[in-house]
Amino acid sequence: MFKLIPLGGLGEIGLNMMAIQHQDTLFVIDAGLMFPENYMLGVDFVIPDMAYLKKAGPKLSGIVLTHAHEDHIGALPYLLKDIHAPVFGTAFTLGMARHKLEEYGILPSCDLHEIAPGELLKVGKLELEFIRVGHSVVGGVGVAIHTPYGLVVHTGDFKINHAVSGEMVTDVNRFARCGEEGVLALLSDSTNVERGGYTVSAEEIGETLSRITGGHKGRVIISLFASNITRIGKIIEIAGSQGRKVVLDGKSIETSVNIAKDLGLIRIPENMQIDITQMGEFPDEEILMITTGSQGEPMSSLARMATKTHKRVAVKKGDMVILSSKVIPGNERAIGHIINKLCRLGADVIYETISNIHTSGHAFREELKLMITLTRPRYFIPIHGEYRHLMLHARLAEKVGIPKERILLAENGQVVEFDHNGGRIRDRVFTGRVLVDGKGIGDVGRSVLKERRLLSEEGMVVVNMAFDEETGVIIYGPDVVSRGFIFETESGYLLEDAKCVILEIVEEIPPETPNRIDKIRSKIQSALRQYFYFAIQRRPVILPFIVEV
Repeated sequence: MFKLIPLGGLGEIGLNMMAIQHQDTLFVIDAGLMFPENYMLGVDFVIPDMAYLKKAGPKLSGIVLTHAHEDHIGALPYLLKDIHAPVFGTAFTLGMARHKLEEYGILPSCDLHEIAPGELLKVGKLELEFIRVGHSVVGGVGVAIHTPYGLVVHTGDFKINHAVSGEMVTDVNRFARCGEEGVLALLSDSTNVERGGYTVSAEEIGETLSRITGGHKGRVIISLFASNITRIGKIIEIAGSQGRKVVLDGKSIETSVNIAKDLGLIRIPENMQIDITQMGEFPDEEILMITTGSQGEPMSSLARMATKTHKRVAVKKGDMVILSSKVIPGNERAIGHIINKLCRLGADVIYETISNIHTSGHAFREELKLMITLTRPRYFIPIHGEYRHLMLHARLAEKVGIPKERILLAENGQVVEFDHNGGRIRDRVFTGRVLVDGKGIGDVGRSVLKERRLLSEEGMVVVNMAFDEETGVIIYGPDVVSRGFIFETESGYLLEDAKCVILEIVEEIPPETPNRIDKIRSKIQSALRQYFYFAIQRRPVILPFIVEV
């Protein structure tokens, strides 16, 4: 059997991880993370549950990275902490991965191997071929897997745009030749299946940015994804044509640009780049800043500028701020707050909904149809997207001519098997999400999230009491303190009445009662819940702290 085992990314945006298994060969395509959803209070990010891979342990033959976005490489350090396996990726992808592994202190023990589009790689008993794809980050590749039953093609994240050339163009000729050789199964990116037509070209976006900034007499501040090296390069060109100095602000921007410069992917003319501390030495019309924070991240450079907490930059009237990125679902409110604050400071703010200043790195419907037509697969498997994206992509494949019975709509954990009799979804393996909170990995579960939600919505009430161990008489308290519940000065009677409820409970339970303190603690929790709900219809978290001395 040749098996495809999705451990993340099928049924969600992000968390991309696909295990490939044939006999005793097992390898993984991508190891991505996902940023927390709204209900995951306090969580930094989410990674796939890797129990299946950890169980395989030494059998893991390799980890293949399709490109350098966090939803494809962000979980790599957590996988390599437990499993030693070689990692394969293009130069820029490995550059970004290397920096991440260095931050986690495990780079010296990692085995990284650079690959290039067109290269063949032997992984166990399988041969992989890397195919260049255009995306919003350089160095993206798809993977063609040579199996005993035919080619299995994994597109990675891609788009097809004929208006580009070089590093950012999808090799449609190679995908077409795969179709001529015979493709057993196509695994294709579903992220933008809801969008009709074709993606806008990067050149068109560059022309728009040049037109918007041309002739502007103030500073220009452009915020975008740090990994979008092609656009950063275009912005540097625009700055050069307008006689502006370039300022890079933000750790991730500086890291990705330095990696790209080392690889020759970006060139900044001598004396054109200046440090942020030198901005005051030049007229405003000669400054162009490239920074982070286009998604409203609270600690990003742009957010700190908007809240006037940035140590070096104070946004003022005459500044032009451009958010050159797509609004990721869930970030609308945070981005809106930043835009409003920047406008209040006098900046001219340009964003996606009012100007064509961003193009997606994911194929629209016509490009998705073209990929299916080029490869002519026997089986079609939509990947990378929420369930509605996968379903719509499956319907699109059916319209293009793939028989319904050969469209395998799999989700995380469902094992897709191929043999000489064809393909099918059969088994299921355990999958899930692991929440990362600070240095804690997996120690925040549903119960903790529920407690955090209750604390955030209802607040808490803390009861402090001390009893004499011999007599059972109260020697301290009850002291009742609330946080996030009520203004004690305005509704103090509630807490005073709560003390009466507590004293009644203590009187009801005689000192000689076995496990008296535990019973008092339990009754206080239930009685105060009922009291507060009856009084003001709220359910704060009740925390009784009772000691015997």
